[in-house]
Amino acid sequence: MVKQMNETYVEWLVKKKTPAWMTLLKILSMMLAGCFILIGFVFFPAFLVGIALGIGAYIVYLNADLEYEYLYVDKELTVDKVMARTRRKRVAVFELGKMEIVAPIRSWHLDNYKNRTDKAVDYSSGEEKKPDKRFIIFYDGNKKIIFEPNEEMIKAMQFAAPRKVFKD
Repeated sequence: MVKQMNETYVEWLVKKKTPAWMTLLKILSMMLAGCFILIGFVFFPAFLVGIALGIGAYIVYLNADLEYEYLYVDKELTVDKVMARTRRKRVAVFELGKMEIVAPIRSWHLDNYKNRTDKAVDYSSGEEKKPDKRFIIFYDGNKKIIFEPNEEMIKAMQFAAPRKVFKD
């Protein structure tokens, strides 16, 4: 955690677990693209199908290796999606003032929020570890965000909003 003149900066990177079906799809799409390109040297329309499958294989490859980068700067949490360690895309920005509660996924503080039907978004690793390090943010009355911050980030958020952020 870096503090400079009333500004707090914490950065954390979490690798998303790749599902087995995504790995299988990645291998299958690459093999099909290769086969159709080879067949395309004899029968030209198959070459075009191979090119299309190659583009699809590239997209699957990018989405199979995902990481989420959390950046907490001065009461604002930014989530970026890093695809295959080559491309970065900003997916969300959350202001601490609009957060209703931040608590561990199994916290008793979330008991009052269990029956809500907010739109859920998962920016975590996607796996339940022992102990579970995932947290939930109820944001702006309509979103439920699951993320996996480190201890420094939770401390920085708790310092800025002690009545909204819980560590249990």
